[in-house]
Amino acid sequence: MKVFSDAQVKDALPWKELILQLRDAFAKGVSQPLRTAHTIPVPGEPDASFLAMPAWEEGGKLAVKILFIAPGNSARNLPAVNSSVMVFDAVTGQAEAAMEGGELTARRTAATSALAAELMARENAKNLLIVGAGTIAGNLIPAHRAVRDYDSVQIWARRPEQAQALAAQFDDFVTAITDLDTAVAQADVIAAATITNDPLIKGALLKDGAHLDLVGGFTTEMREADNEALKRAAGGIIVDTYDGAMAEAGDITQPLAEGVIARDDIAGDMAELCRGEARPRKNASQITVFKSVGAAIEDFVAARMTAAS
Repeated sequence: MKVFSDAQVKDALPWKELILQLRDAFAKGVSQPLRTAHTIPVPGEPDASFLAMPAWEEGGKLAVKILFIAPGNSARNLPAVNSSVMVFDAVTGQAEAAMEGGELTARRTAATSALAAELMARENAKNLLIVGAGTIAGNLIPAHRAVRDYDSVQIWARRPEQAQALAAQFDDFVTAITDLDTAVAQADVIAAATITNDPLIKGALLKDGAHLDLVGGFTTEMREADNEALKRAAGGIIVDTYDGAMAEAGDITQPLAEGVIARDDIAGDMAELCRGEARPRKNASQITVFKSVGAAIEDFVAARMTAAS
């Protein structure tokens, strides 16, 4: 059985090839039951979460990721997400590879976000705003730049020093900012990767034609954008999977429950988008939203690529 470190996983997953293989897999489909999730109480800080996410291709490979999400780790300067992935032969059951899941999760999440932007954002999008400065946010920058030629990339984080540290890892086109509202009003594409229950992105500020990518929230309590953002994007909303988003994504479940949007306002999922069956952008002024809660198909693609490298 091969064993891959995070560094080896990174080398095995170049952005353009990963995005291409994700698009192909979403279009063709794999078996991916709804992930199992358990709440783990942590004394004196927010609850942690333990999840298991399997996916397989009949007659091919099976990949399963197990992960532990600890929101309190930000105060420890540790990653909030810790995970491992295993790959099996889906016929014989033999274990073929094991790998650290941190880099895999960050890259497949960012690549899926970039894929959605490639298919949904305006072709002439020039200004990218990253909301958050964690591991996934750091991967969103090169992933999105692999599908669009941005003139500027701005980073906002609750702790300005984190945004500045992340911006320093890139070229002069990437800068840290402190005024989120102004940046939201100017951005063509916004990619948010935060863990928050209080919406940070105000829909009233979104410019016509903007594309909003919501990556961070993974429970029904979490929100990154307010109701107005979803209302303005009605008809232009794509989710990664219906099962995941309709059960776990607060950015979708809350406005649905409150009647802010209707089920018909969700234009499709990533499979339908990649097959060309869903067309969320009606015109240049349409605001589009992609809501990601994470899908096992993404881990499957990244793990299969890594195991084959």
